[in-house]
Amino acid sequence: MKGERLRSTFGLLLQSGSAFSRTGQIRQLHKTRPAHPIPKPRPFVPDVPTFLTLIGRGLNKYANKFPSWNALFSLTSPELKELGIEPPRNRRYLLHWMQRYRKGSLGPGGDFEYVKDGQALLKVATPPPSALSDTKWVVNVPHDFTPDKKIPRKAIKNSAVEEDTGSYLLRPNGYRVVGHETIAGPFAQPISGASGAIVKVTEGMWEDRQGRKLDGGERRRAEVRFKKRSAERRAEREAEMLANM
Repeated sequence: MKGERLRSTFGLLLQSGSAFSRTGQIRQLHKTRPAHPIPKPRPFVPDVPTFLTLIGRGLNKYANKFPSWNALFSLTSPELKELGIEPPRNRRYLLHWMQRYRKGSLGPGGDFEYVKDGQALLKVATPPPSALSDTKWVVNVPHDFTPDKKIPRKAIKNSAVEEDTGSYLLRPNGYRVVGHETIAGPFAQPISGASGAIVKVTEGMWEDRQGRKLDGGERRRAEVRFKKRSAERRAEREAEMLANM
């Protein structure tokens, strides 16, 4: 009996020791987890104020709290709270967009290559005369672009042929040609007296719009609608009583 008690006590000690070691390993792994990568700025999103302006919800008022691009993208939720980013839904929204930016899931203009002073110039590209197709594309061009100017091939991604001279220009997502030379797409503004369009950095351009609360929102909807129906029935009864008097 005494030997069995000793064996059971020794087994419990081994189990508790292994549990402590597993806890220590878990904590060790948690502490050594690599930080999120810091993405590079883009032509349309060159700095923190522009990024906060694009995602909207008034977050650009916090731009002075982030001294650099790397500082913003290295912060965690508790650190954002210490900086005074309130309420909590603003922190969640900012972290959500930081993660989207890391993955390259951007809003209109995120793939522009040529941007000057927060503005991107769009033009209509037509196929060369020798082409059988008459398809037209919207392309993002430099502000000093001329039709006979060549663009280096190595700097272009997702490009479309502008003409048969071998020059290539970026075809941004979400923009198309309507009619003869009208450019349609998010925040595209026609240029007065010239062909093409301008897309400017605008407050809330990438904002995830918040839904309107109908009848008190999801949690109180049943209660609010019940009270509304009760008030309507009460008003009907009172109207009937007045009519019968």
